[in-house]
Amino acid sequence: MPVPVPTSAANDLKSPGTPVDPEQVKQVKLFQPYRQQSVTMNNRIGVSPMCMYSSVDGTFNNLHLSHYGSFALKGAGLIIIEATGVVPEGRITPQCAGLWNDEQMESLKQVVQVIKSQGTIPGIQIGHAGRKSSMSPPFKGDYLESEQDGGWPNNIVGPTEEPFAEHYGKPQAITKEQIKDVVQAFADAAVRADKAGIEVLEIHGAHGYLISSFLSGNSNKRTDEYGGSFENRTRFPLEVIQAVRDVWPSYKPFWVRISCAEYVNPEPMGLDPNGWDIQQSVQFAKELKKLGVDLVDSSSGGNIKDVKYPISSMYQVQFAETIRCEANIATAAVGLIMEGEDAERILEKEQADFILVGREFLRDSAFVLASAQALNVNINWPKQYSWAVNKARRHNTSKEPEAEKLA
Repeated sequence: MPVPVPTSAANDLKSPGTPVDPEQVKQVKLFQPYRQQSVTMNNRIGVSPMCMYSSVDGTFNNLHLSHYGSFALKGAGLIIIEATGVVPEGRITPQCAGLWNDEQMESLKQVVQVIKSQGTIPGIQIGHAGRKSSMSPPFKGDYLESEQDGGWPNNIVGPTEEPFAEHYGKPQAITKEQIKDVVQAFADAAVRADKAGIEVLEIHGAHGYLISSFLSGNSNKRTDEYGGSFENRTRFPLEVIQAVRDVWPSYKPFWVRISCAEYVNPEPMGLDPNGWDIQQSVQFAKELKKLGVDLVDSSSGGNIKDVKYPISSMYQVQFAETIRCEANIATAAVGLIMEGEDAERILEKEQADFILVGREFLRDSAFVLASAQALNVNINWPKQYSWAVNKARRHNTSKEPEAEKLA
């Protein structure tokens, strides 16, 4: 059983990342609460799912407790736990997390307890890596993991037998019976996520993994009812969404991440009618809304090797804005959002409803606190740190005088 977080260590009654004076943030959207269904996030800054490649047999451990706990302690409104495989061969690497058995669910409960103890909302992303599975963690290199090292190079599936790249494993074309099994595995993982206390569930339908590779005509060359037309290419993804919707509580938010463009057309908002583009993403988002999806996490890329990506900051925000306007569904903006002022402008311009930040949280786990400072918002810090902050403010200390002394 998970060990409860003691009251002395909790901050859920005066949560980090919440404004000291709610009146102060009436004009600052980033630090206003965000409510979907019965769940309210303390602010509109969330941690994007980012793989830690640190699990053993798919279970969560102390590394995950400290990793996700640090973001919660420093005020994130939502934490979406890393891409978690619904089946063993659906993981990106042998070290990725899983949720195909109850042991993994029990290990997840402890992570959820730590996140909730700080007043943060816990989410999780579940997925299947498809033809991009059985690979090495990026800090080890970029190669196919052998069976001796825990991989499954002969048990990879995709829409067809075409690999993602030459050094990736060659997939088997997934059969209709296997599709049914995967759909059920997503539903089973959603049930476990709910039992573990997860409040926001996200389906990973982006970045060239199994669902994404079915959506795009660039990777889906099937000739049966799961390939060809837009209706056929979206069939398996929508079957997954429906199966999860049937078991995921209606009072908890249900999100889907998609890649809105693949950059085969170098113009990000341009058309790729035989592949996947923003207009097909809008059409797909409309179908997601019909099935009860609450928000589209609007990312891009990852399905086609060696395309050129834009290098400008916030280059993906335009996708969130377009889907929000044309599909009339809430969106999260992602991608190179590195400053609190930029995040605030996205919300002010109504380009998205929520902000998800990824690698910037790895570079600075106090991104929320730094954003509040940049926007001149006085927010609550964790009680364990607040005395130091208050003392610094009381004596008006700063690093600048010290720097001058050393000059």
